[in-house]
Amino acid sequence: MNNSKRHSPHATALRRNDAVSNETVTRFKNSRRRRVQIRERKYTCEAKLHAPMKTRSVESVEISLLVAMASTLSSEKEDRWLKRNDEVLSYGTMSVTGNRKEMEDAVSVEIGFVSKERRNCDFFAVYDGHGGAQVAEVCRERLHRLVAEGVERYGRRSGNEVEWDWEDVMEGCFGKMDREVGDVEAVRTVGTTAIVAVVAEEEIVVANCGDSRAVMGRGGEALDLSCDHKPDRPDELMRIEEAGGRVINWNGHRVLGVLATSRSIGDQYLQPYVISKPEVTVTKRTSKDEFLILASDGLWDVISSDFACKVVRKCLNSQSRQVSDGVGNQSRAAKAAALLVKIALAKGSRDNTSVIVIELRGTTTTSS
Repeated sequence: MNNSKRHSPHATALRRNDAVSNETVTRFKNSRRRRVQIRERKYTCEAKLHAPMKTRSVESVEISLLVAMASTLSSEKEDRWLKRNDEVLSYGTMSVTGNRKEMEDAVSVEIGFVSKERRNCDFFAVYDGHGGAQVAEVCRERLHRLVAEGVERYGRRSGNEVEWDWEDVMEGCFGKMDREVGDVEAVRTVGTTAIVAVVAEEEIVVANCGDSRAVMGRGGEALDLSCDHKPDRPDELMRIEEAGGRVINWNGHRVLGVLATSRSIGDQYLQPYVISKPEVTVTKRTSKDEFLILASDGLWDVISSDFACKVVRKCLNSQSRQVSDGVGNQSRAAKAAALLVKIALAKGSRDNTSVIVIELRGTTTTSS
């Protein structure tokens, strides 16, 4: 007789139900755990994109992501630049929304946008919009074309050479751009600052309207090529008051208590106190020129020109190479732009932040 222990069908069914129940509970717990992890990862990604960096571990991940994004976005244009002009090394751009609800900045890069004495000039610009992105986006599409037309219109021939009055060129183009957007009723309360750089072999022309900034690294030093248009700048304050306006300290100095910059394109409702006339500088190139930085105030509100130049210089002088992304030497300017944005976020910048870094070494034959 077989004495092996037997289980009744009922007991066997109960055990099977218990096993199924335990397996179901285990799967539920694992599924719930995975959903929590997914939610945590989603929150972390959103925090990286929209909030200042808090911990070193998150910062290290963030800069890796930013460098990868910058290399991907800029490598195609860098390739075209190198093919069209063998003297240019590289450039990189980076823009982040920060803690704002939407991106109102715009960046423009137009390589060889105009020929000057049979040599191509390159156009770079950062537009920091406010009240909406419409005017900044229109400037991105139109302003370089207006400048190209202005170069053709304002050139004066002197012997065998053609000379340009860059102040007349830029003032005329910025004024025309301002009138064009002013004709659109829907954007009368929308505006943008503009920092524009025209890079030629022998000179760099910078036109600034607002509180974005252009800084050159030259011979180990930082050289500001523009001056921020803040309402409390003494000459700007005097101009506003002489026009009948006021500067009110309302969460910072603002024109009529509204706008934190004293010059912009657009903002028709604040004219004549806010004007579109740019300040223009022309800087002769030398062999000591290293790089040029253009950036919106999302960077300059938390980082000095000197510190920004030290960061970029360290990136460009680095001997390391990005092997995995396949763009090698070209990634250094993109890495520098991404690193500046990352530092701005870590220092608490809550604004949209846009940066362009242009490497200048080896792109001029002008003696020092």
